Amino acid sequence: MIPIPSGVRVWIATGHTDMRRRMQSLALAVQESLKRDPHAGDLYIFRGRRGDLVKILWHDGLGMSLYAKRLDRGKFIWASASDGAVSISAA
Repeated sequence: MIPIPSGVRVWIATGHTDMRRRMQSLALAVQESLKRDPHAGDLYIFRGRRGDLVKILWHDGLGMSLYAKRLDRGKFIWASASDGAVSISAA
């Protein structure tokens, strides 16, 4: 388990993302599409077209990390918004 500090914001990119994209390309998408700083310490979550794969981009203060999770069965349920991103909280 990767410890995530309290207070870290989680941003969900709405729609689907090309899962061939790598760390630098996803960081650029955060900057250009979401208008956020990918090095600020927030988590950015992207979902593939089929819905069974997500990629998580996170800068922990030391460096950028890219995590991937693929489901064997089922799909990730995804939020929809008009501005391209949804922020979630513990509440």
